[in-house]
Amino acid sequence: MGNMFCFQCEQTAGGKGCTGKAGVCGKMDVTANYQDELTAALIGLARAADGNIPTESTHRVMIEGLFTTITNVSFDDASIQRLTLEIRKEKERLIPQCSCCASKCVRNDDADMKLIWDADEDIRSLKSLILFGIRGMAAYAYHALVLGYSDEDVNSFFYEALLAIGEESNGMEQLLPLVLKTGEVNLKCMALLDKANTETYGTPVPTSVPLMVEKGPFIVVSGHDLLDLKLLLEQTKDKGISIYTHGEMLPAHGYPKLKEYPHLKGNFGTAWQNQQKEFANIPAPVLFTTNCLMPVKDSYRDRVFTTAVVAYPEMQHIGEDKDFTPVIEKALALGGYEKDTEFTGINGGKSVMTGFAHGTVLGVADKVIDAVKAGAIKHFFLVGGCDGAKPGRNYYTDFVKETPDDTVILTLACGKYRFNDLDIGEIGGLPRIMDMGQCNDAYSAIRVAVALAEAFDCGVNDLPLTLVLSWYEQKAVCILLTLLHLGIKNILLGPTLPAFVSPNILNFLVENFALTPITTPKEDLKRILG
Repeated sequence: MGNMFCFQCEQTAGGKGCTGKAGVCGKMDVTANYQDELTAALIGLARAADGNIPTESTHRVMIEGLFTTITNVSFDDASIQRLTLEIRKEKERLIPQCSCCASKCVRNDDADMKLIWDADEDIRSLKSLILFGIRGMAAYAYHALVLGYSDEDVNSFFYEALLAIGEESNGMEQLLPLVLKTGEVNLKCMALLDKANTETYGTPVPTSVPLMVEKGPFIVVSGHDLLDLKLLLEQTKDKGISIYTHGEMLPAHGYPKLKEYPHLKGNFGTAWQNQQKEFANIPAPVLFTTNCLMPVKDSYRDRVFTTAVVAYPEMQHIGEDKDFTPVIEKALALGGYEKDTEFTGINGGKSVMTGFAHGTVLGVADKVIDAVKAGAIKHFFLVGGCDGAKPGRNYYTDFVKETPDDTVILTLACGKYRFNDLDIGEIGGLPRIMDMGQCNDAYSAIRVAVALAEAFDCGVNDLPLTLVLSWYEQKAVCILLTLLHLGIKNILLGPTLPAFVSPNILNFLVENFALTPITTPKEDLKRILG
């Protein structure tokens, strides 16, 4: 295998693409090429499913395969190769004998990824938007699937999208509508996940989450998967072990069925990109349930556990049986801190709030509407998305600090760690910063925006609402495509524009949706508020 080519994340080398022996994320070229091989096999699976009937096992390997290729999910060559083999075996089960070929039909071959990466830049750009979008969507579909929820339209679209990506003859006319359809189907997928989470764990409620770690054994749980957290909470009952969320797991504290566990104590650390510093020498194990894993440092190598699609060489992996005994034993052996230990957010705050999903916000919609009509609330900002390590992301901290007192900040995903420990006051008894949940919960923000538009009898673009988004990986891509599908305009995006969006495609997005790169907080606020 030769050097890698990857430009799917925000921090890609030189703003153009990682092409050397390792990516900026820490992924080696061999691993990146294995992931390309896996993607090629998924396109082959989609070809095999065309005209045949995929089964539940087909859907599962399709979803797991796409999820595995998201940035910061798997760094383990062996696990990627095993999944690729599983995908090919599933393809063999689908492929019929064909009278036009001597054996199996050659129309079902795996794709040649070089034909995609070396294509005309506009075609490559559109195919990348679709591919990265369905990778993000697959993460949402996976979280719903493990809770027993699926949607045939969502599952079918994975095959439709991959078929189009693998078809060399597809041009702008075929691909551009599919980009927006990716956003349309992702909206349905996010609604499915919202239903799965709320029916399983209840409607989130506003909750203050402490950042202090109590003395004694504890486990830090990172990632996004609420079921893994629930299973760990169940297995650690009455064992004297405290459980702390990390990163995108923070919103778990708002769910009533998870709040029932008294040993779910608080949140440890800040956003995912700080883990190599924050996990150094902590006297506790860390369980990674989904993406946001970084290359593991020696200072905590013996305390990292992975599960589901997350994998890292030489790290202990918890299999499908979800027996967390090794994690529990490690927590008890390490013993935790000898006394309560105080931590803070990046701005010095000692606690953070979460639980302001659409159920809560719409429950007080009358108060919000009255506050707007009375002039108490002049503008809403949705400031959220993926955080990252590249410089320039302090923009979001400064932006929130500089917003006027008569504005409300809705937020979601790990980008909120830039400012979620700030105390910037209240409006009408509600905090000015309202955390709506994980990146998975962008559906909540959309529900609130649509409800406000209906209440004021106007379109979403006519609301005093501005979206200020940060992006890093592929779930942010599919959310952006959903917003574009809904016709939402004047979105501010940063800290940089995607490297995989060609100048012509960017011009299309600017002309049709007024998609705009961030500048400075002062300049952007002045332009928004006048």
